[in-house]
Amino acid sequence: MAVLHLIEDDPAIRSAMIRALSDRGHVVTSSPDAMSGLQSVIDRMPDLIILDLGLPDLDGVELLRMLRAVTDTPVIIATARDDDVQVVRALDAGADDYVVKPFSAEALDARVRAVLRRSRAEEEPGPIQVGGLIVDPRSRLASLDGRSLDLAPREFDLLAYLAARPGQVVSKRDLLADVWRLPYGGTDKTVDVHLSWLRRKMGEAATEPRYLITVRGVGVKLIEPED
Repeated sequence: MAVLHLIEDDPAIRSAMIRALSDRGHVVTSSPDAMSGLQSVIDRMPDLIILDLGLPDLDGVELLRMLRAVTDTPVIIATARDDDVQVVRALDAGADDYVVKPFSAEALDARVRAVLRRSRAEEEPGPIQVGGLIVDPRSRLASLDGRSLDLAPREFDLLAYLAARPGQVVSKRDLLADVWRLPYGGTDKTVDVHLSWLRRKMGEAATEPRYLITVRGVGVKLIEPED
């Protein structure tokens, strides 16, 4: 059983999909438009989102980009739009699968189960240790030299991403795409500000770094200090 959230404006289609997926053992909640859908996802944190692109208040791809800024929850696009341009736009924006209406309940359920299998197979690893730094993506806790770090959600995501790649220089563009889910937007300033906050909480500065090393013109890396 999975908890699904359906964002679909057509009442008849919405009711039919809720009934079909509920009959197959899922718990299904729904929203009729983009903004209520976004708020419901934030409040409920479902296992998977099914998203129509033709919403009354906002294009579905724009909503998808907003969702990707706040959650990694898998998203299946379920829409009547079948041209390649729309498919590419949706997948580039972070969709996990794309199905074109009309489709059978069996086909949709099979897609749901397949996406959930992939998602669960990619669950976060156990604790990561680099020197005196320990980051646990599952519990979302981090400590440094035995001292708990009080991190905001995005600060934790940034630290966990870098800690999983010790010694690897990561570009700010990659950080925006993978941590902020902004493959086509955002600025280096966004990364710089969060790095500054993260350094302060780790007790270091850009002028005297221990773990977080800026490689000018390239990106940033997390290393194990020599001392």
